Amino acid sequence: MLFRQDFLAGIKAGTITLAFRRWKRPTVRAHGTLLTAVGQLQIGEVTRIDIADITTRDAKGAGFATRAELVDELNAREDGEVYRVELGALGPDPRIALRATTLSADDAAKLTVRLDKLDKVSSTGPWTRQTLDLIRKYPGRRAGDLCEFLDMEKPPFKVNVRKLKAMGLTESLEVGYRLSPRAEAYLAATPPRKR
Repeated sequence: MLFRQDFLAGIKAGTITLAFRRWKRPTVRAHGTLLTAVGQLQIGEVTRIDIADITTRDAKGAGFATRAELVDELNAREDGEVYRVELGALGPDPRIALRATTLSADDAAKLTVRLDKLDKVSSTGPWTRQTLDLIRKYPGRRAGDLCEFLDMEKPPFKVNVRKLKAMGLTESLEVGYRLSPRAEAYLAATPPRKR
């Protein structure tokens, strides 16, 4: 579930408390969380709703000036059912704190196990250390450029970088990525892998 920047600003300010989406199946779970560019968002109820039952108050709570504006956006996509999503509290992104944590020898060993597991289940072979090394060498470089070094398509490359980001190892920049302090400490504490 993605939000445009203007909606993220409203969520952060607390003025947007609802979202409406047309989905074949919901991409968020009731009472779960969603990581956004402005933090971790609590999700309340996720319920299917008929467009006719959406009120002007609902539309305003979702950041739209009018009900018609919201309905037009929902009708722009034909597939799926309409869902009403309650948005709760916004907290800090836990990956930010994780990126800054110091790395003990035990932490490094656990990271190695997790990275090795990602490499082992990959259909394209080991990629984690190569990707970390590449981002370290070219911070701020576009994903489209970096994936070419690995002879990989851009979408799967970005999925892989998100896996590293979830472990607190990479940070997204306006353009490209950089390694987190945690990743730098990990690379310094572990020997280079044989390819």
